[in-house]
Amino acid sequence: MTVLVTGAAGFIGYHVAKALLDRGERVLGLDSLNAYYDPALKRARLDRLTGRSGFSFEALDLSRRNDVAAFGRAHPQIERIVHLAAQAGVRHSLDHPFDYVDANLTGQLAILELGRFLPRLANLVYASSSSVYGGNSRLPFSTSDRTDDPVSLYAATKRAGELMAGAYMRLYGLRAIGLRFFTVYGPWGRPDMSAFLFTKAILEGRPIQVFNNGDMRRDFTYIDDIVQGVLAALDRPVTAHRIYNLGNNRAEPLLRFIEVIEKAAGRKAIVELKPMQKGDVKETFADILDSTRDLGFRPATPIDVGVPRFVEWYREFYEV
Repeated sequence: MTVLVTGAAGFIGYHVAKALLDRGERVLGLDSLNAYYDPALKRARLDRLTGRSGFSFEALDLSRRNDVAAFGRAHPQIERIVHLAAQAGVRHSLDHPFDYVDANLTGQLAILELGRFLPRLANLVYASSSSVYGGNSRLPFSTSDRTDDPVSLYAATKRAGELMAGAYMRLYGLRAIGLRFFTVYGPWGRPDMSAFLFTKAILEGRPIQVFNNGDMRRDFTYIDDIVQGVLAALDRPVTAHRIYNLGNNRAEPLLRFIEVIEKAAGRKAIVELKPMQKGDVKETFADILDSTRDLGFRPATPIDVGVPRFVEWYREFYEV
């Protein structure tokens, strides 16, 4: 099977591409290698894939839709797509809104158009986000909840991507599954995410900023569990556009998450309590009944196991 993985040099994309190669699939990787965070980390991930049997890579910006279309014409053998490339980060969207239009709207449309004309395509799995639930107060978040009140542009673009995929299913029969990820962390994680930011600051003896005075909860989901869910969605026969939550099904207090990092790092954090930031939400918590039933998704990694693995990777990679 030939699988196109967009965002292959990204955090989740790298792990998904590796898992696909491990089970013998052919993987075509795309990534723009942009400078939203240190491209050296992206290249380090990519270096671990390059040279493996069955893997090929092309640097390509998905907002350049003509280049994406040309790529599709050159690779009619593609049978599955895992579309993970996106402009991430709620806070970045406050100051760089057009980055999200280019990557999350134009990029999503370019991939849908590519998929529409691939003669052998059986399934397109794409990344959405728990951010689409906005300020919903009913917990846990269910895919049946309303998602028409986003609190950030990032969330709005991810919800728009879901609607676009649904329209392509109805118009052209494009078979697609959207996955709403909940605070993914683990080795090779993104430098703008809390696990990375907190670990780096604690090991360097610098303060960490904790918003809403620490009164926050997150459904932290370990990368191995996410990969299992992505592959299960990729393998599922698709007859209708479906959306699933992929979360750990636990709303962990942020301060406890920090305590687990402190223990793994062997150092106490210097905490600076801050008010809530624009675009942020107080709590996330995934209802995974549908994804367990349909995908066999059963997250197995609590933060007491996953966080030490991340800290160990961080120390080794950055030699600290």
